[in-house]
Amino acid sequence: MAFQGKIKRTQQQFPSPEELYLSGTLPRTTAAVDALWVHQGDVIRAYAERHLETPDLALELPTGTGKTIPGLLLAEWVRRRSEGPVIYATPTKQLARQVLAAARREGVPSHLLIGGHRSWDLVEESAVAGAEAIGITTYSTIFNSSPKLPEPRLIVLDDAHAGEQFVGAEYGVTIHRHRDGEAYEAVLSALAPFLSGLLLQRLRGEPDPGAHHQVRLLLPAINPKVLSKLDAVLAALPEPHMFQFAMIRAGLASCCVYLSYGGIQIRPMMPPTFENRIFSRAGQRIYLSATLGSGGDLERAFGRAQIDRMPLPTKTPPRSGRRLFVFPDLTAGGDALGLARRIVGVTNKALVLSQETLAQTKALASVLTADSVQVMGRDDVEQGLDVFAKAPTGVLGLANRYDGLDLPGEACRVVVLGGKPDAVGLQEKFLSQRAEANAALAERLRTRIVQGVGRCTRGPNDYAVVVVLGSDITRYFSRPENRAALEPELQAEVEFGWQNSRGANPDEVIENIEMFLEHEDSWREDGEPLVAEFRQDAVKVESPGADALGNSAGPEVEACHLAFQGEWVAASEQLQEAARRVGAGGESTRGYRGLLLYLSGAWLHLGAEDEIQRARARELVRQAAAASDVRGIWLKEMPELPGTEEVPLTSMDVVSVNAIVTRLRGRLRPNRVADDLQKMREALAQDDSTVYEGGLTDLGSFLGAEASKPKGQGRCDSAWVWGTTIWMTIEAKSEQHSDGLLPLHDIRQANTQLDQLAADRSLDHPPAGSPAIIVSNRLAIDPQHAPAANANVYLASTETIEQIAGDISTVWSDLLTSATGIQADQTLRQYVRSTMTEHGCLPSQVINRLTQNRIRPGD
Repeated sequence: MAFQGKIKRTQQQFPSPEELYLSGTLPRTTAAVDALWVHQGDVIRAYAERHLETPDLALELPTGTGKTIPGLLLAEWVRRRSEGPVIYATPTKQLARQVLAAARREGVPSHLLIGGHRSWDLVEESAVAGAEAIGITTYSTIFNSSPKLPEPRLIVLDDAHAGEQFVGAEYGVTIHRHRDGEAYEAVLSALAPFLSGLLLQRLRGEPDPGAHHQVRLLLPAINPKVLSKLDAVLAALPEPHMFQFAMIRAGLASCCVYLSYGGIQIRPMMPPTFENRIFSRAGQRIYLSATLGSGGDLERAFGRAQIDRMPLPTKTPPRSGRRLFVFPDLTAGGDALGLARRIVGVTNKALVLSQETLAQTKALASVLTADSVQVMGRDDVEQGLDVFAKAPTGVLGLANRYDGLDLPGEACRVVVLGGKPDAVGLQEKFLSQRAEANAALAERLRTRIVQGVGRCTRGPNDYAVVVVLGSDITRYFSRPENRAALEPELQAEVEFGWQNSRGANPDEVIENIEMFLEHEDSWREDGEPLVAEFRQDAVKVESPGADALGNSAGPEVEACHLAFQGEWVAASEQLQEAARRVGAGGESTRGYRGLLLYLSGAWLHLGAEDEIQRARARELVRQAAAASDVRGIWLKEMPELPGTEEVPLTSMDVVSVNAIVTRLRGRLRPNRVADDLQKMREALAQDDSTVYEGGLTDLGSFLGAEASKPKGQGRCDSAWVWGTTIWMTIEAKSEQHSDGLLPLHDIRQANTQLDQLAADRSLDHPPAGSPAIIVSNRLAIDPQHAPAANANVYLASTETIEQIAGDISTVWSDLLTSATGIQADQTLRQYVRSTMTEHGCLPSQVINRLTQNRIRPGD
């Protein structure tokens, strides 16, 4: 019998992906989309005309306007050119299966390559390698220690705006204390030389307010012995840590360690993707993103120094449905959680999104669900969303899944955003809460929120209720600059929801929701025109510092790659250039600039060959402290570079330390002090204003301030005075519940209190930089009232006050035990200083903790 076979035919070529689609060549099924949207055709046409050879290209396709089909058409068009394999990557397996289903509907030859490579079908794998079909896979299949995919001509990266979460996190070791206590203890022991004995004790014991909420930054390379021991400990860890460590071991010296009570994360500042042959050797990388932004987040997330951006050709993106925003924390009655439960109960079908753990997110979903309704989680939808989408009722709770969930039409009409997604991982938590580098996270945070609110509006005719639940995310939307950075259509929806939630009766809110979900004449005649009015006035304005952050991204990426390879001096030079560019962002990027300067100094120290370079390294660290100002309290916790003189205390901190030393040298009765500390903490746990005010004054005294409650009408509830260096007034609203907005009266009252205090002391004005603090659990401010606040008026929660009280109680417990026996005054001052610093209780640190939320916008 003669050999049989088929001669492979050259596949038909087309001038553009759009013409490929229109040709009818693709064997599309009856379930395929009827036609491309205009903007989809514009995007793929512009790609073919101008960007076929661009190494790194980001395409903007807003959420709900269809990214998958344009991505598949680009991939298929390039594959037909027979220039090599084509890979289409998604963040998760569930999304990969979703893309495969879309590819088959549209007639695009594709195979799924997910999971362990040994489970791949050899015929399908070969077809992908031979460019006979597109390989659909996940980010983790590309970004691992030994990727098995073929080196591609093209990689299409879907949902690229989620890159940090699914790429950056791959390059690092993350240890959760509650999951792997032995690994946590082993790594903690290796890092012990960087930590005081007291901090080690707190991290190993039961959680307390100070140790539990803080994230410390450590640079193991500063101490070669620690670095060597850390390497040995990490190398001995079992799966999955051994695979995680393999990704970063070659550049461990460049890694940062983020240490908290709940876990440890060890990772480079940016992923060294240049080491990944699949990613770095690809002929082209296309990033499909819902939002391009200008802050350089894509570059940092994927470790690429330059990514060209191709924005949506039309200035007005197609509308992806209509959303009715509801803010339960603003409504009357004080029961935000109860109202959210009632809203979910209107349909008994809802998606709940949160950045908390899987268990916590599912617990929130359970609280919002009626007893007879099923609660689902990640495991229930691992193979796809159909089990939830097709169920008549059910509440699905997902943690950190703000992307890639398509629930159009009747699949789901309610989405709940449970809290602000600003700390996914310890690195983000450090940047946002310790380094005051929120500007560097603004684009990422905004994208998560935009993606989250769009999960149930996937087409122009969809509509869904968006429940914004939690004081932190409500406060986020109260900031005019955050709302202005949204697309105008979304701004209008948020404004409409805000106006109809503020002070509203919960029964009326439910009535409005029912009217909206019925989508009959009452909504079209009364609701829709009002949203349209808000839309007319809305203008998108980029976040402060975005351009400066975008300009600095390239040298930051280059610096991190050089550091990973041990090229310390060159890395430092690049990071110094990045810090210079970031500085153009002014006040908004000040905290991030301080971090870059510190790292550039540390890296220069590691590569210094002479005293001139070492002196320059120390100077960069001093510049970091100057740049960070009070934002840089984390710098006080960092070990000094060898040869560096101890950074002198600020004047306010000197006053505090001296006051505490004087008190320790006096007639101290330890038992009485311990009783007073306990009474103070009990008072600050009360709602009663009179009791709470006394607790505040006691707290100020223990912090080394001259603390008192000024006499007279309309005066502050407690004034803390550290000589002539800095003052603080505190207006306590402990009796206020978390629902609703901070009253305008409270803001106006706080505006005058420092000047009144100055008048008491016959001075023209208080010391420069003195803050006025309003303590309240109402952490959201009406945007109309926020501009009335002076620039030095801030809002802090009662929880923050309780944390400070817990920390200073720990300080005094230690001082009563250890410090009273120290004879030399200088030695005692040094001990008080180090103990206060360790617990965040120096005045500069306390002020930083209380001034995280400035009321007046734009400052």
